[in-house]
Amino acid sequence: MPTTTDESGLKRNLTQRHMQMIAFGGAIGTGLFVGSGGVYTTGGPGFLVLDYILVGIMLFCVVMSLGELASVLPVSGSFATYSTRFLSPSWGFAMGWNYWMQWYITLPLELVAASIVIRFWDPEQKITPGVWIIIFMIAIVIINLFGVRGYGEFEFGAALIKIMAVIGFIIAGIVISCGGGPSHEYIGAKFWHTEQGAFFNGFQGFCSVFVSASFAFSGTELIGLAAAETANPRKEVPKAAKQIFARILIFYCVSLFIVTLTVDPTDARLTGGSSNYDARQSPFVIAIDRAQIKALPSVINAVILVSVLSVGNSSVYAGSRTLLALAQAGQAPRIFSYIDRHGRPLPAVLLSLAIGFLAFLIYSTSQTDVFNWLLGLSGLSVIFSWASISFCHVRFRAAWKRAGHTLEELPWKSPIGIFGAWYGGLFCILVVILQMIIAVWPIGSEEMTTSARVVVFFQSCLALPVVILFYCIGEALWHDGWIQVEDIDISTGRREPVPVDILRREREEAKATPIYKQVWSLFF
Repeated sequence: MPTTTDESGLKRNLTQRHMQMIAFGGAIGTGLFVGSGGVYTTGGPGFLVLDYILVGIMLFCVVMSLGELASVLPVSGSFATYSTRFLSPSWGFAMGWNYWMQWYITLPLELVAASIVIRFWDPEQKITPGVWIIIFMIAIVIINLFGVRGYGEFEFGAALIKIMAVIGFIIAGIVISCGGGPSHEYIGAKFWHTEQGAFFNGFQGFCSVFVSASFAFSGTELIGLAAAETANPRKEVPKAAKQIFARILIFYCVSLFIVTLTVDPTDARLTGGSSNYDARQSPFVIAIDRAQIKALPSVINAVILVSVLSVGNSSVYAGSRTLLALAQAGQAPRIFSYIDRHGRPLPAVLLSLAIGFLAFLIYSTSQTDVFNWLLGLSGLSVIFSWASISFCHVRFRAAWKRAGHTLEELPWKSPIGIFGAWYGGLFCILVVILQMIIAVWPIGSEEMTTSARVVVFFQSCLALPVVILFYCIGEALWHDGWIQVEDIDISTGRREPVPVDILRREREEAKATPIYKQVWSLFF
């Protein structure tokens, strides 16, 4: 396949199929397969389904904004670069380092998670976890030797596996709920009518599930980073962005609804694992096991393992590309701006891989505390990134209009426009507020000591003071304040503008497409 090079030096090796799977695969991971179990116990079936739908709508708005920005300006660094241009250099500095930190912390966490997933088959740990960490580390290194194409191909394969697994679970779940499993037990909507009703723990339950649902979708924004390494972002990024909502609706909301029909929210196994990555507490595994279907729990566990490795692989990609963009903007050491002739930002990739060795902290006597604090650092990080994307879109539209451009000149425009950007941004702020509420007033706080509540608060909100610290450092370095609309740069990094008459013709052809094809294109 012919390869072109981006202005930053990155190779444009990603195609439409890669972009579609990166957009989808980034949102389907352990948050769905494992983390949803504890959330289900906390909020019950009602809050589980309701909150995931609400967060899905928010994410749809964010991704529509990102799709428009990335189709016009497919630049290295994506929303960190947009924040520097459209909001302020200080905020861009904060967002870049915040996002870098989020993903660099993720790699060691996912390597440890992979070793925990293995316990499903090796409960006695006959093979020490460190061996598995080394094996998975080598696998991720090999994938990244092939540059962005290796990343794209692995994510494509991993996403296909996850798609087949979720579709298979939905079908199996319907059969199980209707009494078609080996146990022949009809379940129906029984678990929606427990003693606590369908909504557990009131407002606290709502807040807790809402925040957890937001974290579960982390990674969807990766299409923005990948745009700089895409052959035709004008067409590929918008299509991938449009498919996200439909896929989230089916693969998240429908599969979780099926969970509520097949798993008792009071089942002790949902919270009985050794960690948030223990597949034994996966509601998907429990549903299959409860129906007495042999072998399938192992299949689901294998899918969870693939999901964990996919996130680990994405962490190297996202962290290295963000660090590259920071270095190119003069916001990180220049050595990290180096790109070899194969389009690989080697110093940035090597640093990411090196940080993966933090996974060996599992042998520390205080491993649980260490990893809880690392999770705290990455917790709210993605919410700040999503909010920045939304507000960057608002500022971009203002600068676009100020420069005398019309919306017709945009290669692709968000179907929900500025309203969607404001909705997405304000919704992200609401998530931060709800996180602080649940951090101050956690479920079971009446039985917690003061010191325990303080630890829970800071572990839940640690990303907030870190972002503020990064912003203050940026202000101390640049003193630029917020950029005025007339000073916003909407030209650098823009691919060759497409004539308006061609864009009009393409839009008319799209409108003339039969409805069934339009619906099909939302999913595939």
